[in-house]
Amino acid sequence: MTDLKPIKGRLLVAEPSILNDKSFNRSVVLLTEHNKTGSIGFIMNKPMKYKISDLVPDIDCSFPIYNGGPVSQENLYFIHNVPQLIPDSVKIAENIYWGGDFDSVSKLLVNRKINTKDIRFFLGYAGWEANQLAEELTEDSWKVMENSYPNILTTNDSLWKNKLMELGGEYQIWANSPKNPSLN
Repeated sequence: MTDLKPIKGRLLVAEPSILNDKSFNRSVVLLTEHNKTGSIGFIMNKPMKYKISDLVPDIDCSFPIYNGGPVSQENLYFIHNVPQLIPDSVKIAENIYWGGDFDSVSKLLVNRKINTKDIRFFLGYAGWEANQLAEELTEDSWKVMENSYPNILTTNDSLWKNKLMELGGEYQIWANSPKNPSLN
C-alpha cells in the first residue's frame, strides 16, 4: 500500500499502537484542513450520549452528537453534504462540506428538511500545529487513507474496524480485537 500524504478530505486512521491515547484510540478522523500552519479534522466514529436538543434546546431534534476531538469541546461544529441549503459552507472534498450559517441549519432541523444522512454534529475537533501531524505520521500513530465512502456521514462506530480490514495483514487481527484488551 502506498503511503498517502494528508490532504483535506482524506482520513487519518489511528494505528492500534495508540491504544492508550484516550482521545484517539480506535479513531478515524476526516481531515477538513491541512496546510503548512497545521491540520484540523473531526473524529467520525465516536458518538456521544448527547443529542442536538440537549445542546440547543430550541431545536427539537434527536440527531446524535459526536466527539469531534479534544480541542474546543465547548463548541458545536458540523459537516454536511447540502451546501445548497447551508450558506457559507466550506468545501472539504467532493460532496462534503464544513460549517456554514447555523441559523439556516436550525431552521432546516426545526422544519425537518434535513436528516442524519445530510449532516453530522460534533463537540470539539482534532487539531495539530504546524509539523505536529507530520511528526505523528513519522511515529506511525496514523495511517492516511482515501475516503472511499460515497457519504461518510452514514458511517458508524465500526468505521475504524472497517478501515483496518481494508489495510489487511496484521491489521485484521487488531480490527477484531476487543475494545478492552484485558477482556481477551
